[in-house]
Amino acid sequence: MASLGRYAVKEFLGQVRHLVLTGVAVAVGVAFLVLSVGASNALVDSFTQTAAAEVGPGAVQVTAAEGGGGLPADAARRAAGVPGVASVAERLTGPGTLLTASGRPLDEAALVVSVAADPGLRWQRLAAGRWPAGDGELLLDEGTADRLGVATGGQAGLLRADGSTGRATVTGLLDTGSSPTLSGHPVVALPQGAAPAWGARLTTGQLDLALAPGTDPAAAAKAVGQALGDAVTARTHAASVAEAESANKAIHSVVLVAALCFVLIALAVARMVVTNTFAVVLAQRARQLALLRCVGASQQQVRRMILLQGVLLGVLASAAGLAAGALVALLGTGVLALVDLGPVSVSLLPSWEVFLTAGLFGLLLTTLAVRGPARLASAVPPVAALAESGAALPELGRRTVRGVVSALLLGFGALMLVVGARGGSAVALLAVTVGAISSFFGVLRLARFLLPPVVALLGLPARRFFGTTGRLAAQQLRANPGRTGSAASALLVGVTVAVSAATAISVTGGSLESMLSARQPGAFSLATDDGRIPAGVLAALDRRPELAVTPVRTATLTVDGRPTMVIAADPARLNGAAEGVAEARALRDGEALAVRRAGTALRLPDGTSWRSRPGPSALPFSLLPEARVYVSPATLAKAAPDAAVATAWITVAGSADRAGARAALDEALAGFPGVRVTDSASEAAYVRDLLDTMLLVTTVLLGFSMVIAAIGVAATLTLSVDERTRELGMLRAIGLSGEQLRSLLTLEAALLALAGALAGTVLGLLYGVLAARSLTGEGLTLSHLPVGTVLLVLASAGLLGVAASVLPARRVRRMRIVRALHAA
Repeated sequence: MASLGRYAVKEFLGQVRHLVLTGVAVAVGVAFLVLSVGASNALVDSFTQTAAAEVGPGAVQVTAAEGGGGLPADAARRAAGVPGVASVAERLTGPGTLLTASGRPLDEAALVVSVAADPGLRWQRLAAGRWPAGDGELLLDEGTADRLGVATGGQAGLLRADGSTGRATVTGLLDTGSSPTLSGHPVVALPQGAAPAWGARLTTGQLDLALAPGTDPAAAAKAVGQALGDAVTARTHAASVAEAESANKAIHSVVLVAALCFVLIALAVARMVVTNTFAVVLAQRARQLALLRCVGASQQQVRRMILLQGVLLGVLASAAGLAAGALVALLGTGVLALVDLGPVSVSLLPSWEVFLTAGLFGLLLTTLAVRGPARLASAVPPVAALAESGAALPELGRRTVRGVVSALLLGFGALMLVVGARGGSAVALLAVTVGAISSFFGVLRLARFLLPPVVALLGLPARRFFGTTGRLAAQQLRANPGRTGSAASALLVGVTVAVSAATAISVTGGSLESMLSARQPGAFSLATDDGRIPAGVLAALDRRPELAVTPVRTATLTVDGRPTMVIAADPARLNGAAEGVAEARALRDGEALAVRRAGTALRLPDGTSWRSRPGPSALPFSLLPEARVYVSPATLAKAAPDAAVATAWITVAGSADRAGARAALDEALAGFPGVRVTDSASEAAYVRDLLDTMLLVTTVLLGFSMVIAAIGVAATLTLSVDERTRELGMLRAIGLSGEQLRSLLTLEAALLALAGALAGTVLGLLYGVLAARSLTGEGLTLSHLPVGTVLLVLASAGLLGVAASVLPARRVRRMRIVRALHAA
């Protein structure tokens, strides 16, 4: 047994040249695993650190107790009276309105925050300039300053809390990119004493306390909690940081699972590369394996010998992958250290447990990938050593059984895809997912039969443009369908997943964008900081023929014993395609549409009740997010005669287009700076931007799978050169030049890559469209197919194929004719 082990090691060392590219594929997969976990940890660490930074520098933080309903109005005064408390800063937050140069408000409400008077209690981060010191000074976030065209030292227009307009000097800019609370919307930071004059409905969300020297934070927190009562929670700085960090544990799991999904795809492709390479190498050594059987080696010994070689490859490749992953992680960490990330300091280098797991995973992957070829190789009979034309690996198992299983997988997958194509539910998406997986495995099992015809199709233009070289390349790939199918299958997996993900995201995003825009109650809506639309606004809008205005009246009534916001609007002028509008037009007096509790009676305090129409309705939420019940204007007038207009929806009237209607709207509201306009298309654009980001991240991560597949193509071509040395020498002898032989291998690589990419593109488009259909139902539109992404994937596959041919083509070009003709 020891001698057989030494022989296995010796043979492995002799085959290293043939297995080096396969080892690189495994190493890339292992490195990808290390970097994915490291990057996931770094991303979550950045979330955790930013959340901890928002706790602020105060020694004690006071927040409202869960379910407490907010801090008491005199909480700051009472906290300041606790012994040991040196100063107290209130964190005031609330909506505000910034004005553009034309005097109109920004469409999006600004977030007004207070800046503590005590510099030691300021939790915001200053990017440029200085902190505001008086009533006429403020800070803006960098993005909003750019939108307004205001620089440090300039003037910004705001709406005061009393409804008048004013201007203040911008003393500096805030860095909000690393702040979960401040990022994503316009921010105005004002001195704590001046903030109430500019922000409407400001509330105190937190108290930050500085302590006198020598005061124990834990004791001070306990004393403050006792002074303010059970309605608040007082924590030390360390406890507040721990609370903020604990909230990110769930995020870590989600991010890590998402990253590992891409890693598993890459490692699955790497496993296919290992299996294919060992199958080719062992096929070339079939006669040698038969001789081992002749001298007494059993099937089990031959199998163990090959498995040992797989273990050796796995150990070396995993070690190389771990080293590469650690090096890239260290370099990435160094680069991040040079970037200003605010309070965030992260490392891409994961823990030693991750390195150990990744190494074991790479070893296990390689060992499992070798099992199939080892099983075939151990079945070579001893008599095969006497064959004059050389031995070949036998095919184990019945071809008929494999064909039946493949057909069943395809049939079941097709059935599930048809079921899922009905769309519009989570069950439909599950059916499409199961159908795609099942049918794809069926395609992979039949790749040796399905991909050669694709190669033949691609070979037609190759013959026309490259003549003899193109014809020989296509013939060579068709002559060995098993190897062609195996080599192209790795790229087939990567391209299928990439194109299906890109198609599903792009088509879903485009369809949702169209659906969200088309199904809103109107093109525009109005909002104010105090939640009331002045009567003069409605009169000004009614005078514009381009606009159809629908006021939405609201009242908070006691329904079924609970305070409930009830709204009413004339549905005749609302967008008829919006969800719930048709039901609202058919609504009778005393009937209601409810977000919940549909189909039941809604009881009022005076003993009357409204009958809720069957089925939950989205219309109340669409008209006003806080609303829960919709009734007709006549019904609301009886229950709340003084119901105020909280918002208004505007649709485009007559022959005007959306841009013309928006211009008319802004002109009509020129005298009402407190009224903001929201474009209903902005929500759809936000969804689209989010999905575009997902598409970019997905494409980049799946690129690793395509690189590993290209390495597999290179490995197959390299082994093919060794196997066809005599044939290639004969081609040189009859007149083919070294340049033509190089072109031959380049064409073979390109055809292999494009065959896998083309088949993967077709499958990916099918799976992606069906997945989008399952999510959007009848709202599916195919005008958003990711044509650019698909063309990029195909071009990348072709370039990867050409790159994969560089090393084999270089060897062929240097081949000596006489030595090649004498090759065995």
